[in-house]
Amino acid sequence: MAIFLDRNSRVIVQGITGSEGSKHTRRMLAAGTNVVGGTNPRKAGATVEVDGHSLPVFGTIADAMASTGANVVVSFVPPAGAKAGMIEAIDSGIELAVVITEGIPVHDSTSAWAYNVAAGGKTRIIGPNCPGIASPGQSNAGIIPADITKPGRIGLVSKSGTLTYQMMFELRDIGFSTCVGIGGDPVIGTTHIDCLEAFQNDPDTDAIVMIGEIGGDAEERAAAFIEANVTKPVVGYVAGFTAPEGKTMGHAGAIVSGSSGTAQAKKEALEKVGVQVGKTPSETARIMREVMASL
Repeated sequence: MAIFLDRNSRVIVQGITGSEGSKHTRRMLAAGTNVVGGTNPRKAGATVEVDGHSLPVFGTIADAMASTGANVVVSFVPPAGAKAGMIEAIDSGIELAVVITEGIPVHDSTSAWAYNVAAGGKTRIIGPNCPGIASPGQSNAGIIPADITKPGRIGLVSKSGTLTYQMMFELRDIGFSTCVGIGGDPVIGTTHIDCLEAFQNDPDTDAIVMIGEIGGDAEERAAAFIEANVTKPVVGYVAGFTAPEGKTMGHAGAIVSGSSGTAQAKKEALEKVGVQVGKTPSETARIMREVMASL
């Protein structure tokens, strides 16, 4: 099994005819993802040829769903149109929308998320500003490299794209059920807690790696959730111990303000509820390796 994305997922690409959309469509197909088409309102009715695959282009997500049975959309819409793209996905009622786009104004993300909540929250949004989600050996929706790990029984949730890739590589011989890059913006659709709950309920996930970073209180809230609801082993890493106060580091949400949001505070909150926290990504991987060996 896997969470949110599996071999039965039928994927469409919002912005399939653009440079990023076409490039990553090719990568997803090479990974075995069941990409069934894409959207571009100006090129509806066209066909895109990608490495021997003839993929239809639709005007809207709803049209693509009706024709292909798609239940996942991966969005490469530029920042100016990303809010409209998310709202279109929500209106379509598609199950999962993976928003890769970086640089979306926080107000736009907030507005789109509020719209989703008001619509009943039927669409799970991953991102924005994220690498996507990969269930190795089953499906890959986004920009996560598909050849750096194998299927296994570790679940991974991470704010950072590059640290997602590093952890996948470090534990490649053990493998992962699903790897979710949730993104590092201040407002995101799927949180650490959402993934922790899903991994806890997934019978084919034995242990969880959680990667956080400075800024906000998401990791502290995740720690409280772990204490109350998670029985599987959780190993953590928090990026940003050397970050200067008041300076945004890499992600729009990665900023320490006063005494809140520090890596040390997050580390302490996680350790207090029994999460082993590594000082480096490699040490985190070593701890998880020991945990898996003990199961």
